[in-house]
Amino acid sequence: MLKAFSTAATGMAAQQMMVDVTANNLANVNTTGFKTSQINFQDMLYLKMKQAGAEVASGVNSPSGLEIGSGVRPVSTTKVFTLGELQNTGRSLDIAISGDGFIQVILPNGETRYTRDGSLQVNATGQLVTTTGYTIEPAITLPSTYNSVDIGKDGTVSVTDSTGAQSSVGTLQLVRFQNPTGLADEGDNLYSQTQASGTPTTGTPGQNGLGFIQSNSLEKSNVQMVTELVNLITAQRAYEINARAIKAGDEMLQTATNVGR
Repeated sequence: MLKAFSTAATGMAAQQMMVDVTANNLANVNTTGFKTSQINFQDMLYLKMKQAGAEVASGVNSPSGLEIGSGVRPVSTTKVFTLGELQNTGRSLDIAISGDGFIQVILPNGETRYTRDGSLQVNATGQLVTTTGYTIEPAITLPSTYNSVDIGKDGTVSVTDSTGAQSSVGTLQLVRFQNPTGLADEGDNLYSQTQASGTPTTGTPGQNGLGFIQSNSLEKSNVQMVTELVNLITAQRAYEINARAIKAGDEMLQTATNVGR
């Protein structure tokens, strides 16, 4: 009976973690460039009371064994990098990546991070930065005399001055990873490289598998609210069933205790 208690307890803990992941997805339903996470589970070790194929009589082998599982455990969360809806904002510094790729970001300590959030801003020195103020890489500086900015599909950044003259001031570069799901979440819409993600490959938007730049647009979160709500209900019901298993085990144990009275 005690085995049932511990087994059901692992199920309750697993479903609680699923609710935590689902709650984070729903909380970021309007976060620019956010990618939904899904949690993965594995069953735990089995108590083998009889081995499959064991000899049960002379010349007779058991066609199946007798195993009792120990429950479930969460093993990983996987980022789903499907493209979110592209929303037109009409703002020239807003960009969305239509396809694979990340924008490189340099932190104040010199470390590199990666983002899908294309809400670019201009800081006091004219450099293009993220909404948090981190400089993008390669660095692009807009002249103080610019009137408007245009960002092409290939990442070319052009400015127009007060006389109507147009000039190029730089090109946005994108990076891609062999395994983007291996990237680590850092908050601030940023990811960091890990051994699982592999090393980044830098290139021009639209080439070598990289997506195009869609200007005047932002990529919305790819969270599907209906899917998340279904996951939430499923986790809640599974939690309740595991709690009932503990209650049933308690009642059976109580019955066994009262037999001798």
